[in-house]
Amino acid sequence: MPRAKYQTLTEQMFYTLLCLKEECYGLDILDRVPAMTDQRVTIGSGTLYTLLEQFLSDGLIRETKREGRRRCYILTLQGREALEKEAARLEAQLEDYHRYLGKEEAP
Repeated sequence: MPRAKYQTLTEQMFYTLLCLKEECYGLDILDRVPAMTDQRVTIGSGTLYTLLEQFLSDGLIRETKREGRRRCYILTLQGREALEKEAARLEAQLEDYHRYLGKEEAP
């Protein structure tokens, strides 16, 4: 059985949505993601614009303005819920880690 769309988010999806908690352009996202992750996560422009189109068509974000080819976006309520659901999933994973591995005594 295939996984439901957005059941889990890739890092690129997660950080793109996180950037869109406030209105911004695609180029802003390309700059913000590496800055907010200490360069650990980057997004290629092709990946970003594919994600933005998917998020738009699925109602996770909306376009707020267009200036020539530049388009500005922001999260919708549905996008915020998807982001919060993913954050809760990640927190549960971390809790599992600490519960089952993090408390082991060093040899």
